[in-house]
Amino acid sequence: MSTLRTAASAVLAGAMCVGLLAGCGNPAANGGSADGGSKTIDTLKVAFVPSKDPQEIITATEPLKNLLKDQLGKEGYTVNNVGITVGSSYEAVGESLSAGTVDVGLIPGGTYVLYDDDVDVLLTATRSGLSIDSDNPKDWNDNAPTKASDKQTTSYRALIIAGPSEKGQALAKKVNSGEKLTWDDIKDVNWSVMGASSPAGYIYPALWLKDNFGKSITDLTHAAQSDSYGSAFARLAQGQFDVLATYADARRDFEKKWTTDFGRTNDIWKETAVIGVTSPIYNDTVSVSKNSKIMTDDFKKALSDAFIAIGNSDEGKKVIAIYSHEGYQPAKSSDYDNERQAQELVKQLKK
Repeated sequence: MSTLRTAASAVLAGAMCVGLLAGCGNPAANGGSADGGSKTIDTLKVAFVPSKDPQEIITATEPLKNLLKDQLGKEGYTVNNVGITVGSSYEAVGESLSAGTVDVGLIPGGTYVLYDDDVDVLLTATRSGLSIDSDNPKDWNDNAPTKASDKQTTSYRALIIAGPSEKGQALAKKVNSGEKLTWDDIKDVNWSVMGASSPAGYIYPALWLKDNFGKSITDLTHAAQSDSYGSAFARLAQGQFDVLATYADARRDFEKKWTTDFGRTNDIWKETAVIGVTSPIYNDTVSVSKNSKIMTDDFKKALSDAFIAIGNSDEGKKVIAIYSHEGYQPAKSSDYDNERQAQELVKQLKK
C-alpha cells in the first residue's frame, strides 16, 4: 500500500510539474516563454471603436498585424497572431478592455475615462497642430489667420467665435481691448451650439462657461442647436447667430465658403473673432486592459515603443490615417482630467 501511494505521489507530482511547465509556457497565461529567452505572445487582441464603417476599418488596419509583429519582435517579443476587431459600439470596446477579453484598444479619451478602473492609457494620438495655441482669445485675434503647423500635438481646442453681427462685434471689440467678458455680456446674445455629446460644440464650451462664469449652456437665454458646423457658420454670416462654439481650425475649413456660399464680402478672419478658448481636448488613446493576462509592465513598454515606431513610419502612417492619427506620444492618466470633468458634466446634463 505504501509503495502504491509512493508511486501515485510520484505520478501526481510529475503531472503537476508538466502542468506547471505548460502553464509557464502558455503565452496566453503570462505572455512569456518558459526558457526565459524571446518572450512569446500567442494572440494579441486589438480592438477599434466603430467611428467609421467597420469593414472599412478592418480593411485599412490589416497591415497593422504584421507591423505590430515586426516592431514587437524588435522589442524582444514573438507574437504569433494579431487579431483585430471593431466593436459594435464605443462602450462595447470599453467593456471588452475592462473584462480583459481585449488586450489593446484604440479608443477616445472619453471612453478611456469611463473605464479607467480597468484600463491603462499608454499613448495619445497626435495630429497636426495650429500656429496658435493660447488660452487668451486676444492672441488668436492678434495672430490671425490661424495656419497649419508642422508641430504635432496631442490635443486641440474648442473656440467661442463672435460673428459680424452688431452684438458679435461688440464682444470682439471688448476682448481685443484686453477686457474680460462678464456674464451679462454673453448671456443674452444668440448662441449656436452642437449636440450635447459634441466635445468642441457643447461639452468643453459648457466647461468654459462653468469655469469663467459659474454657468452652463442651459443658463443662456438664446442657445440653439445647429445640425452641422456648416449651417452654424452660414447663420453666423447672416447675423442670425452672434456667437458659435466650434473646433479651433473650423474657420480654416469654412474660409472659402464664407465669401462664396455664405455671401460675405470680407474674409472670415476680418469678420469673426475669438472671444473664448476652452481647455485642451486630448486626442484618442492607445489603451490597454489591466485584466489582460499578457499585460505586464515590460510588455506595456514594448507596445508603447512599437506603436510610436509604427506612427513614425510611412507605412504605419497610412494605416493609422483611418482615425486621422499622425503619430503617438506617451500619455498619463492626468492628461485626461479635463475629460473626467466633461464626463461629470454630461452626467449632470442627463439628470
